[in-house]
Amino acid sequence: MSSSNEYLFLMNMPISKYLLLVSVFAIGFAGCKKEIDPDRYEVNPVELYSSIGEKTKEKSREQYVSILYTNLFQQALSGNELVEIIDCLESIGDKELGREVLISNFMNKPGVILPTDSVMRANPDVFIQDTYERFFVREPSQAEITWFRNFIESNPQLSPELVYFSFALSNEYLFY
Repeated sequence: MSSSNEYLFLMNMPISKYLLLVSVFAIGFAGCKKEIDPDRYEVNPVELYSSIGEKTKEKSREQYVSILYTNLFQQALSGNELVEIIDCLESIGDKELGREVLISNFMNKPGVILPTDSVMRANPDVFIQDTYERFFVREPSQAEITWFRNFIESNPQLSPELVYFSFALSNEYLFY
């Protein structure tokens, strides 16, 4: 080959490689059409629950502690305090005992916001409504209101602290 022919050959070589590469991709994309079969993925249908009592997702320890603190103190827990509390809870083997100790410690801290006994007894329906909304983030059913009102009226030793303790320790409170 002469030098001018070599030059033309070398000049055309990158273009031909480029055209070859583009052709391969074009053929590859055109030939790789995937048919979508809706039954192929075998996705299980998700049940939607109409009752809040059928909650299925358990709160993590971090969520439980943060939400409990917010419910009792009406303010957020700092990140450092959360880490300390979680470390302490993890050192206790029994989760139920750990929650009881945590709730008790929170109830004894200054700044916890609890209604008074006279407020609870003056209007039990409002107290019940507020407590359900505060802890379960839902409205109580009429049956729950009636049962709870009768329970409050028939138990003079019952305090708002015991009610809050019970709600925070309940199974429903562990789930969202």
